[in-house]
Amino acid sequence: MTRKQKRLSVIAGLGLVLVLAMGLILFALRDQIVFFYSPSEIHEKAVAAGVPVRLGGLVKVNSCSKAGDTTSFVVTDGTTDLKVAYAGILPDLFRSGQGVVAEGAMTADGGFKATNILAKHDEKYMPKEVVDELKKRGEWDKQGEMTAPADDNCSAQALSATPATTS
Repeated sequence: MTRKQKRLSVIAGLGLVLVLAMGLILFALRDQIVFFYSPSEIHEKAVAAGVPVRLGGLVKVNSCSKAGDTTSFVVTDGTTDLKVAYAGILPDLFRSGQGVVAEGAMTADGGFKATNILAKHDEKYMPKEVVDELKKRGEWDKQGEMTAPADDNCSAQALSATPATTS
């Protein structure tokens, strides 16, 4: 075997090892390489209680309520709804009909306990998967706006406001 053939066989062997290692890494991470799961995907995959995931979708219209420091609302992808409970201060852009990503875990009763809420940062931005789903259902107009009306009771300001007391 010549020097050139030895070098080529070593390079080919290293390349094969790299391809095999990359394949194993991607196989091990196949369920984790996602930015978020929709409510339908969470139910399809039967995510176990306590497993940390990100839930993405739209805040369902008229689904918000506040009890003490815990805010409850429903995240939907149009097919499946998932009740979310969050204790903390909501982002200013949080409201009905808007895109939201909730970080947290499923609970034993089938709900979702969020540890962090991320609201979309701009009126025109929404994840491509959510936009495609809205277009399929006809809830997205040609200017890139939601056609479903948003309500006022689910905005971060309305939920954080304390009711006025009369004396």
